[in-house]
Amino acid sequence: MAVPKKRHTKSRRNKRRMHIHLEKPSLTECPQCKEKKIMHAVCKSCGFYKGKEVIDTLKKEKDQKETKAKEKEEKKKPLSMEGLSKE
Repeated sequence: MAVPKKRHTKSRRNKRRMHIHLEKPSLTECPQCKEKKIMHAVCKSCGFYKGKEVIDTLKKEKDQKETKAKEKEEKKKPLSMEGLSKE
């Protein structure tokens, strides 16, 4: 079995691995809202894909606001003693 006679340096190792790296995804401009988006994917800001609305982003925002409001109300309410009774 082949065994190296000398240890290779870190720079030599890194030169060999130079082509192994992550590349940035190619971004394009959304035709609806003009924001950057990944190619062949739904735009996260407006919810359009190929000129059609796929995701209703306004509905999502409204739902999130409503759930946050409900959570705030629940936190403000004091614990009631209605369900508890001494027997």
